Amino acid sequence: MKDCVTEEHLYLAFSHQYRESIFPLHTSVSLFLLSYCDCKLFKIFLVPTGEDVGDQCVTKNLPGDLEVHLISRCQLPEVVRSCSLPAVVVKDGKFCRAGLSVVLRHIIQKTYEADPSKKDVLELLGFKKTCLKACAEVSQWTRLCEISIPLAVERFLMASPEHCQAIPPDILQFERKLGEPVRVHNDDKIRRQKLQQQKTGTKAAVPILGEEAERELKAGEVHEHPPPSLELSLAFSKLLVQEASDAVNREASHIRRTKTSDLPLLDHIFAEGLYFTVADIVLLPCIHQFLVSSKKQGRNLVNLPLISTWYRRVQEVPGVKKAAGKCNMELLQLPELMSAPEEQAQDFSSVPDELEEENEDSHFIGGPRPTMTKLMENGIEAKFFPHPCPNWTLDWTSLPSAVSPGEGKMSRDRALRKQQQLNNLVAVVTKLAKPGDVIVDFCSGGGHVGIVLAHMMPSCQVVLIENKELSLIRAKDRSDELGLNNIWFIQANLDYFNGTFNIGVALHACGVATDMVIEHCIRARAAFVISPCCYGFIQNTVKFKYPRSRQFKEILSYKEHMILCRFADQTAVQLPPERRLIGKQCMGLVDLDRAWAAEEQNYSVQVISMEPESCSPKNNMFVGTPT
Repeated sequence: MKDCVTEEHLYLAFSHQYRESIFPLHTSVSLFLLSYCDCKLFKIFLVPTGEDVGDQCVTKNLPGDLEVHLISRCQLPEVVRSCSLPAVVVKDGKFCRAGLSVVLRHIIQKTYEADPSKKDVLELLGFKKTCLKACAEVSQWTRLCEISIPLAVERFLMASPEHCQAIPPDILQFERKLGEPVRVHNDDKIRRQKLQQQKTGTKAAVPILGEEAERELKAGEVHEHPPPSLELSLAFSKLLVQEASDAVNREASHIRRTKTSDLPLLDHIFAEGLYFTVADIVLLPCIHQFLVSSKKQGRNLVNLPLISTWYRRVQEVPGVKKAAGKCNMELLQLPELMSAPEEQAQDFSSVPDELEEENEDSHFIGGPRPTMTKLMENGIEAKFFPHPCPNWTLDWTSLPSAVSPGEGKMSRDRALRKQQQLNNLVAVVTKLAKPGDVIVDFCSGGGHVGIVLAHMMPSCQVVLIENKELSLIRAKDRSDELGLNNIWFIQANLDYFNGTFNIGVALHACGVATDMVIEHCIRARAAFVISPCCYGFIQNTVKFKYPRSRQFKEILSYKEHMILCRFADQTAVQLPPERRLIGKQCMGLVDLDRAWAAEEQNYSVQVISMEPESCSPKNNMFVGTPT
């Protein structure tokens, strides 16, 4: 075990206890992962959300081997008070990680770094370590696991028992997901093995689980299962971090020649497919509470056969029952469930999948001219305000090298263009900012904008928010080299930042991220300076619907607006001039719609072209101020 060089503090919210679980469920999930990983690297603090919570009430059902401290919200480090919990921060540091998925992934990484023999823990991050890495705004799966199901279960448990509740739609959506075919890396090979198995009638060999797992299986009195499938064999091979058993010999020639479309589909074993991941860790405490409550209500779970099977299977994973025991979770022993008769079964296909329904019309062909003409006939054309300070530039030669974007691995030409882009944003921000202002660099990446602002305006507090850990660590290293004391770093999705601020900036916020930043600024009544990017990634989400403004909604359909978005990306320098001009006009129209939507919220917004326009194909810039 490596020495823990820096102590990290983990802050978890506490609202109340219900049976054996601590709420909000994000806290129960975090404690369960710590127990599963046997991780004691963090100093843990519970932060009551109410004022009438005593020590005894808080510590009643905590894992016995974890030392947990009680702390009031006003005692939190200042950077943590700007974030939703759970959150992790290095002691006395300015680098904070916030939000369930980010914190859980960090616990896993730290556990493995401290003890590299725990490869099974690292496997929780899934293929290429991407499990729950995408933010909830762009990933339906992350949203379901991280937000929708925990909230649905909390509401289900808090509802009056006299009201007969239907199964929450988000639980039904998970049931439906478990019934979908599995797609995994290299699944063509696995599906051929499955076809061979079906043809020859061979059984897959499940690897030996080891003494601890065998004890857990016996202790749990797991019901006898039919001969294991190939999927189950592969899943448990992965759990033990060993090569999968050669359940099937090399495929016969006719198997190798079988078309991919004719191969059998793979079945779900765990939440994401074949392998046990952090998604299962998130869902287990939530689904467990739902099942316990349903059982007490005498509810028939016949409509959830796949969730019931998943719940039983997760209990077979080595270490799960031990972790559940530490957290005082008395796991249920559910009977085998068959699918409900047709007249009783829920129609899972009717469970709304909002994004799919709304975006099913987004596959289209055709050019932007009819849509642009339609807008012109209604008096709407792209318009750009004059640049407030077109020739302003930082004296880059006099700045420390760590301030310049060229400090990284950029080419000279790209570094010059990045400097030109920064000139535009910094010029406007310096006109808007006052001493003592808090400036937030959203989607900060490696900190090109935020570090320049922190260096140029030492009287302002600058906050960098970025979901990608490595980018933020690079920014932190540059900041340390400069000795900046007025800068914080928050690794989180935008929704987990809830601090107050005066100016929001973002350089090339991709797709919907631009609208997320604008929304954050409007909510805080903050000014904003934003350069959008990746218009082709714009699409309806749970929170955002397009077009955004009343004027555009009265004229354009969602499909027509998406045509503008797709062609707004046609501005690369290698394209013909006429095509680039149309792309620029489409960019202007999409951003005009965003500007008018902000003006409906009592803002004054100008859409400006950066100077020189050659600094980037995506050279639009919003400047918005509350009126």
